[in-house]
Amino acid sequence: MEKQAEAAEGQNWKDPKRYLWLLSPALPVIGLAALSAYAVAPKKLRFLAWTGPALVHGIIPALDRMIGEDTSNPPAAAIERLENDKYYNWIVKAFIPTQYAATLLGAWITGRKDIPTSDYIGLTLSVGVINGIAINTGHELSHKHGKLDRLLSMAALAPTGYTHFAVEHPFGHHKRVATPEDPASSRMGESFWKFLPRTVIGGFKSAVKIEKDRLARKGKGFWTTENELLQGWAMSAAFFGAAALVGGRRSIPFLAGQAVYGASLLEVINYVEHYGLLRQKDANGKYERTQPGHSWNSNEIVTNLFLYQLQRHSDHHANPTRSFQALRHFEDAPQLPGGYASMLLPAYIPSWWYKVMDERVIKHYKGDLERINMDPERKAELMAQYEELAKMIAAQTQALPEGDADAAAPAPVKPKSKAKTRSGKSAA
Repeated sequence: MEKQAEAAEGQNWKDPKRYLWLLSPALPVIGLAALSAYAVAPKKLRFLAWTGPALVHGIIPALDRMIGEDTSNPPAAAIERLENDKYYNWIVKAFIPTQYAATLLGAWITGRKDIPTSDYIGLTLSVGVINGIAINTGHELSHKHGKLDRLLSMAALAPTGYTHFAVEHPFGHHKRVATPEDPASSRMGESFWKFLPRTVIGGFKSAVKIEKDRLARKGKGFWTTENELLQGWAMSAAFFGAAALVGGRRSIPFLAGQAVYGASLLEVINYVEHYGLLRQKDANGKYERTQPGHSWNSNEIVTNLFLYQLQRHSDHHANPTRSFQALRHFEDAPQLPGGYASMLLPAYIPSWWYKVMDERVIKHYKGDLERINMDPERKAELMAQYEELAKMIAAQTQALPEGDADAAAPAPVKPKSKAKTRSGKSAA
């Protein structure tokens, strides 16, 4: 009877946010509308040049604070139906055409001779926001197995020149997440500005190695049409060439600037997602399976709607192929003090970031500093700096009743689908 009741609940359950998910593909539409209005009346509507930064750093964080969180999960019996609903897949893909239209329009506008410098910068950042969030579209599609999905993933990444992400993220980051070996996992005491070159260079090198190894297993060299990196780079070159033709030489700084800013938005989110978190090794020196405690999470509704629920990052790492609409909240996963959009500005300012996050990392590990992924160059300094705080947190944890202390620990999760290497073997 209980199983029948669960099945009935899953069958009758309806996604309350089904149409709210359209906010994500609506973002480039908003950008395209703002760019179009600016193009028609640039002198009267100059403020529209800065629509992108205003949304990301002001409007979305404010709406997160006003509307709050949603910690509800779909019933387990509804997951399969959710996953098989093609509506959600089309929502993701709908982002790409308008993304391209907005970028090309931005190239045309910035190619005009009468654009003030401040407007030029604002337009560059606004389009960078669109293409930076498009990386999340590419991220969602990169975890699918279909050839069309992978091509569309690289198409979404092409305007930022970051197509190698479609290789490195699912087959590199997911294998090494929350370890010192992962260039995309930030360390406690490491500023974003120190992390940025490490993750950019390390991620690129990782993608090249992953693809070389995959092709070598097929008896092929790097220079082959089957190389997904070459395919992605060709797509980026074609896009930038076409956009430069539309905008002319004056649009080239715009195209380069929006790509750099867009890619930096991805990397600052990478910085936030795993800061200081560390998978422990067993007696054989093998890392434990990825658990909810290895990702920072947030349930702010608005940011989750814009980012395909990326903030439920623990479930994403436990089940990499699970679609965004079916991702779950874990009560015991470490929680950020705000949504991803709210964490961007603190991440850019190291002193602010450390003040907001370092104590949270130490509390997550109950005062055990040895379990934290620290910047090796600052480890001695950080151990001395936080020694007293760690002792206090450890004492408070020990004073809790046994049930409360257990509740504070991250609960392990058994993934139904593990991250795969390019050879098809389990990455975890």
